[in-house]
Amino acid sequence: MADIVSTPVPREARISFERHGWLVVTLVVAFVAIPLFGSTYFLEALMLPFLALSLAGVGLNLLAGYAGQVSLGSAAFLAIGAFAAFNLNLRIGGLPIALNIVLSGLIAAAVGIVFGLPSLRLKGFYLAVSTLATQFFTQWALTNFGWFSNYNSSGVIDAPKLHAFGLDFITPVGRYYFTLTVVAVLTLLAWRVATSQTGRNFIAVRDNETAARVIGIPVFTTKLIAFGLSSFLIGAAGVLWAFAYLRTVEPAGFNLDRSFQILFIVIIGGLATIRGAFLGAALIVTAPVILSRLGGWLLGDVFDSGVLEMSQRVLLGALIIAFLILEPDGLAALTARIWSKIRVRLGFAGAP
Repeated sequence: MADIVSTPVPREARISFERHGWLVVTLVVAFVAIPLFGSTYFLEALMLPFLALSLAGVGLNLLAGYAGQVSLGSAAFLAIGAFAAFNLNLRIGGLPIALNIVLSGLIAAAVGIVFGLPSLRLKGFYLAVSTLATQFFTQWALTNFGWFSNYNSSGVIDAPKLHAFGLDFITPVGRYYFTLTVVAVLTLLAWRVATSQTGRNFIAVRDNETAARVIGIPVFTTKLIAFGLSSFLIGAAGVLWAFAYLRTVEPAGFNLDRSFQILFIVIIGGLATIRGAFLGAALIVTAPVILSRLGGWLLGDVFDSGVLEMSQRVLLGALIIAFLILEPDGLAALTARIWSKIRVRLGFAGAP
């Protein structure tokens, strides 16, 4: 009996728990604790935008972090996903919402592949500038062609109620569960891609295109796959942003500022890491709330909406500069290092 009690846990078992145990804990918290204890404000104002932006960050990270293709047009694919889902629901009666999300993502992916064609010739700064064409063209098309918004004079669309599998997801908790499920499934898809041969091809192209071509990787095809997968995920995030979070959207809501917001999520969270997209989105979503409460407490009525908006821009700029200088790998690396130090303090590191 003493031998059984004193037998140490194998190192492989501990590593397996560290890799998968925290995922289980996170899912339990997300699916059980947050809906049970979270207020309506917490679910609607924080969790829903956090989940949608996290998925958009995952999509951009596949393109920029893993494949090394910089894009400044992410908000355009959010808009394409949102307006495609609206029109599919409007013009195809009885279309299941799950199929709607897939089709909207595929439409966004098709557009992403088209605008990814310049990546054959352009790199770095020039490619980033060329992706702005997607942003400006999409906003122009959605604003000037009334068909996309069903000829609404204001261009605003009202998203339909979420209904799937015989259930109505109209309450804050219902919309949260729906969004969380979609984000979890698509994040798993992104993780599988990132850890597959396709993901390794992305990294090879990012690190050295010439070397990747020499060892037989189809560089141009790999780039287009990256643009397509990234646009699919961001388009699906646009559906969640419109249908579950805002429930009414307009083209102006998908401007260049939104594209930079998603880019900041990737930079702050960490390139080439799925976890970083969630960490970056958490900071981006909660920072304005914390800043508003702190500013109101310190400055009172002087801290109005204009001061808050300017303070947010200054804070984000300072954070990005700080991370680029002090921690280029973002919050993902920072949290990993902190957790490693905690393990050392608790005596877990280096155990057999």
